[in-house]
Amino acid sequence: MSKGNRAQALELKLADLEVRLAGVTKDITKTLSSDFAEQATERENDDVLEEIARETQVSIQQLKTALRRLGDDRYGICASCGEKISEGRLDAIPETTHCVSCAA
Repeated sequence: MSKGNRAQALELKLADLEVRLAGVTKDITKTLSSDFAEQATERENDDVLEEIARETQVSIQQLKTALRRLGDDRYGICASCGEKISEGRLDAIPETTHCVSCAA
């Protein structure tokens, strides 16, 4: 995949995650029901949503790092061993910073 296509794919994935995070954040900050039993369920749901938000924030940060690495011509180079990361791995996990061997 060309550098331009890779950047576009990363940007699209980043935009999708930012939309997801905004939706999750909106759901977390909504007003709780006045019914106490319903509040308990809503609070449990909020715990799940907070974890989704944390995971999404991590993914967003990883994608931003991948875009910086792409701009610095370090994208696709393993951060541990310096070897080239396979295109297949980059296609599957575009935010990866490690080759298969170092990731294992």
